[in-house]
Amino acid sequence: MKNIKHILVFALIATFTFSCKNNTKPEVKTVEVETESEVVKELDTNATYAKAEFTIDGMTCAIGCAATIQKKIAKMDGVKSATVDFDTKLAMVEYNEAKVTPITLEEAVGKVSDTYKVSDMKTIEDFSTKKSSSDDCKKECCKAGVKGEEKMACKADCKKVCSAKKEA
Repeated sequence: MKNIKHILVFALIATFTFSCKNNTKPEVKTVEVETESEVVKELDTNATYAKAEFTIDGMTCAIGCAATIQKKIAKMDGVKSATVDFDTKLAMVEYNEAKVTPITLEEAVGKVSDTYKVSDMKTIEDFSTKKSSSDDCKKECCKAGVKGEEKMACKADCKKVCSAKKEA
């Protein structure tokens, strides 16, 4: 009986030892993925570039809305530069007048989503870079608090956006 136990143990050990050495290598597959590469736009040096500013209503966030619209406009053929500011809802685009029109810019914004509406489209000489800040508001239409305190209060006739009373 002892010999049979020894033979069975030896057979089990031999089976486990030799069966574990069957190492199969995992199959490796190479999948080609198309990556988005930045295509360098060649600007036409003889082209006439115009600048347009317009308001985009319907944006709800800076990353999803404004950035998406900015990328879509910037990829258009004939657009030199595009900037969409979520805070002011203002888009500033410099474009080749021969390839792009204000109507095509409006259509491009509309193609991103039906919720975005373009208004106040105007061609300009220079982009408006001045943003309404609370410091400008303090300088232009606010008065100092009592006894030179830091707190500022808006004058009653102030019509600046920074002084607008928020309705509850």
